[in-house]
Amino acid sequence: MEATSAPPDKPRTPTLRVGPIALKGAPAVITVLVIVGVIVALFVWRGPPRWPVGVSAILWIAFISYWSAAAAGAAPTQSSESAGSRRTHVRLMNAALLLLFFAFGTPLGRRFLPDSVLLVALGLALQVGAGALGAWARRHLGRNWSGAITVAQDHQLVRSGPYRVIRHPIYTAMIGMFVGSAVAIGEWHSLIGVALIVLAYARKIPLEEESLRGVFGPEYDDYRKKSWAIIPGLF
Repeated sequence: MEATSAPPDKPRTPTLRVGPIALKGAPAVITVLVIVGVIVALFVWRGPPRWPVGVSAILWIAFISYWSAAAAGAAPTQSSESAGSRRTHVRLMNAALLLLFFAFGTPLGRRFLPDSVLLVALGLALQVGAGALGAWARRHLGRNWSGAITVAQDHQLVRSGPYRVIRHPIYTAMIGMFVGSAVAIGEWHSLIGVALIVLAYARKIPLEEESLRGVFGPEYDDYRKKSWAIIPGLF
């Protein structure tokens, strides 16, 4: 999901973009309110959340709000992945985020980690650190960023900041935030959410690297030899 805004010299119109669908004005506002209402209803249905769940959810909301605001500066797209491919990724991400917080009345609400303040603190610290990595990578990526696999106009191969070592630090950050939340919450449904987000990026990374190799050719091959995909020293 991305939020965009009109150019500075025109009246700003609230715009909500979900994949190929763009809503503007009142429909966009109503859709956002419905989404927030559904999230609140799920929390009410789940019962009073423990404080780690609430804190983790607030951190996610802050991160998503920052990301939506930053999305307005993305460059125009020259080419993009298919709508079907994008829908698959978005569905995996949405399912992962829901399972991160909700067990939906299943045995997945049982704990896989002890209820420890230390583990909660470690999980939340990891979530914050991973979010900071994502923001740092987003700033270095600048107008080249896109939620989908796209080639922007005047696309550049970024090798500064975290991109000196990791080719996909934003994906590292997202997985890190999921892992941090799962450790803080400590329930099996959160672990399933982590597995789904890993699956989503395991599918997306080869597609994205194939696209970038097609744009940058030998330059990208050289970059791949001198960097790691998402975890330095491992992958």
